[in-house]
Amino acid sequence: MSRATATSVTVLPAAATCRVEEGLLALPALALHHGGQLAGVTIAWRLAGAPGAPVVAALGGISASRLVFDAEEPGRGWWRELVGPGLALDTTRFRVLGMDWLGGSGGTTGPRPGQQDFPAVDTRDQAAVLLAVCDALGIGRLHGFAGASYGGMVGLALAERAPQRLGHLLAISAAHRSNPLATGWRSVQRAIVRHALELGDGPGGLRIARALAMTTYRTRAEFNARFPTGPLSGAGRPEFPVERYLFARGDEFAATHRPEGFLCLSESIDLHAVDPRRIRTPVTLAAVIEDQLVTVEDVRELAGRLPATCRLHELHSRYGHDAFLKEPAALAPVFAAALAAGSA
Repeated sequence: MSRATATSVTVLPAAATCRVEEGLLALPALALHHGGQLAGVTIAWRLAGAPGAPVVAALGGISASRLVFDAEEPGRGWWRELVGPGLALDTTRFRVLGMDWLGGSGGTTGPRPGQQDFPAVDTRDQAAVLLAVCDALGIGRLHGFAGASYGGMVGLALAERAPQRLGHLLAISAAHRSNPLATGWRSVQRAIVRHALELGDGPGGLRIARALAMTTYRTRAEFNARFPTGPLSGAGRPEFPVERYLFARGDEFAATHRPEGFLCLSESIDLHAVDPRRIRTPVTLAAVIEDQLVTVEDVRELAGRLPATCRLHELHSRYGHDAFLKEPAALAPVFAAALAAGSA
């Protein structure tokens, strides 16, 4: 990876206990794990928390962004239930580093609308750009890394690549590889989006793909409880409550994400593969027994193959794979144990 040439930093107004910095890091070029090189890479990052406190990187699913939490507007931030002042990842004790994904739809370099030749991005590439941000900010070693879903995969890639840069890894609903059934579900979603792009309606395809994805994120028990009734009354064809919910989520996603970025990051999940035997960083793993995408068996396999210290927490949640967003009370003690271990 080429040396960073510049970073722009904006210090935002905040309370005395929370300093917020945001910036764009420019890299002349980035060599990619699966071959090829990207020129003129920009990485969008955000660092927020107690001034001078230890730094914890927090990265989530492919729809997550650098805005992990917002102390000024508590309703903002993709992990606002777990990260913030007084919460599980307490920003009066830590600084939290987030970034927009390489290859995604945020402020970091990704495919342009209509671009068909954006190269494959691996979780190791995401780890590389995170390290570049740390270097630019003078962060020699992260106190910890809290990653969920795709973010947990990136954390595993970081621990494999640079164990000396990381005190402790917390990976929630993430394993060392994708299982074939989950890859199959995502492959169908990508086929929908590609077909829609060929027809000139990428956002429409993304809407359908996201609606389908929601059925894999959640569980039968949740849907049984939320949607017990039959079709809604009204003129025209029958419409089901669950159908309305799924496509509302699809509309929200398609309004804020590009089809090309979705294709890149969805594929990156299925390209992910690390060797657990090479991970020497102490690890805390959290698996949700009802998770259809990252099964508890996959996480148990990962835990059994790690040579470093590893603690596995197995949780129940009707929210399945989305438990990392919906179960703050269950995850708070997991965070506490992992963050304390990072100080050891």
